[in-house]
Amino acid sequence: MAASGDWHCEKRSYSKNESMKDKESVPETGCLSITVLGASGDLAKKKTFPALFNLYRQGFLQMNDVHIFGYSRTKLSDDELRNRIREYLPRGKEVIYDVPNFLQLIKYLSGSYDSPEGFRELDKAISKHEISKNSAEGSSRRLFYLALPPSVYPQVCKMIKSYCMNKSDLGGWTRIVIEKPFGKDLSSAEELSSHIGELFDEPQIYRIDHYLGKELVQNLLVLRFANRFFLPLWNRDNIANVQIVFREDFGTEGRGGYFDQYGIIRDIMQNHLLQVLCLVAMEKPVSLKPEHIRDEKVKVLQSVVPIKDEEVVLGQYSGYKDDPTVPNHSNTPTFATVILRIHNERWEGVPFILKAGKALNSRKAEIRVQFKDVPGDIFRSQKQGRNEFVIRLQPSEAIYMKLTVKKPGLEMSTVQSELDLSYRQRYNGVVIPEAYERLILDTIKGDQQHFVRRDELKAAWEIFTPLLHRIDEGEFKCIPYEAGSRGPAAADELLERAGYVQTHGYIWIPPTL
Repeated sequence: MAASGDWHCEKRSYSKNESMKDKESVPETGCLSITVLGASGDLAKKKTFPALFNLYRQGFLQMNDVHIFGYSRTKLSDDELRNRIREYLPRGKEVIYDVPNFLQLIKYLSGSYDSPEGFRELDKAISKHEISKNSAEGSSRRLFYLALPPSVYPQVCKMIKSYCMNKSDLGGWTRIVIEKPFGKDLSSAEELSSHIGELFDEPQIYRIDHYLGKELVQNLLVLRFANRFFLPLWNRDNIANVQIVFREDFGTEGRGGYFDQYGIIRDIMQNHLLQVLCLVAMEKPVSLKPEHIRDEKVKVLQSVVPIKDEEVVLGQYSGYKDDPTVPNHSNTPTFATVILRIHNERWEGVPFILKAGKALNSRKAEIRVQFKDVPGDIFRSQKQGRNEFVIRLQPSEAIYMKLTVKKPGLEMSTVQSELDLSYRQRYNGVVIPEAYERLILDTIKGDQQHFVRRDELKAAWEIFTPLLHRIDEGEFKCIPYEAGSRGPAAADELLERAGYVQTHGYIWIPPTL
């Protein structure tokens, strides 16, 4: 399951005409059943069910068409599960009818994840719903969302394949959604892919990375390929370096035992940040068809050269091992800065700096593209900082360009300022959908553009597996850093060696309404 700090659930509401109203409607075939496996767990309660509720509120899930099933090992009644979910749904007058109506769509079944009996009962419940909606056998749509640990994916997928598939093909479908982590290294990821690949075809498998559902990540292709002035600038001739940053201002917070099995590289960098890198660095696809986009992402990953030891800094915050579930000898990094280099015509020589850390002095995720110095600078303004194009993914979503301008007044002096598109100000009143809402809707629509393909997953693990094995074997040590700091000082030194020039005296402040 996802292990990033992005899990905090924001309670909010929509009108049915807001937000994703411009999305194309879900195709009409037979009725839809959505089964959340692991329904009693945190991910399901905090993310999956609230996302389904918001889709219901906006009219993408119709009461007369859809039914939602929860399945897990915990013994619960329908109402007990509904009450657990209710805590994470919006409250207020505007949802006074929507919440109870949505919760009535949910039916709960308990059973083992390797038990034919449990999955036969689940299939019987789904079939009963389909018959009640007069769906012809084989025309209905069955979606299975695995909000589960990866260790049970093979047996759960085997049970779904054996007992819960559509019985014939009359335009309906069966699809599965699986959460990260997809393995712990190349061999375990390939083993997992092989197990699932023997049971389902690739078009039926949706490997979800919620970063690909974020509003500003989805904006990357539009920014890059729909705006003429970026086209000639987006290359090694103009760009000095690219940073992709994920920072959290809290530690593992009681989840240390789980986190210690993975670490910050597996948890954040190998998936979320690497997916963003692909969208920043890829060539223009032939079209917006999912396979054309994913083809270009794979080419980027296959062009990344092996990571150099001197371009890695690992850290572990003080107090991490105070968690009783964390081993005293743990070498698991809670901070990492890694430089990736892409060996192709566009990006040769440009460092892509990936930074991720917990218990730091701020919380943010952003893409920072720093341009080279102006040649023959007649204003001698280099000390103020370089031009930068920044995409702020969270919080306070924004896109801004740092520019050098004339300082107001009688003298010809320069100062750094910005061109700023802050979403909260520009799109006041528009609710930005949660990433899980988009991705679940894409799954129902059969759009795999924002999901990870098997060869893409393999190429991503090929980049990081050698480094991860050396960390696991104790060959690469973590540098201690204070909780609430910027991280190890060695990380800033690495950025400086990579050619990043820090701006002094300028701080971007999100505009207020």
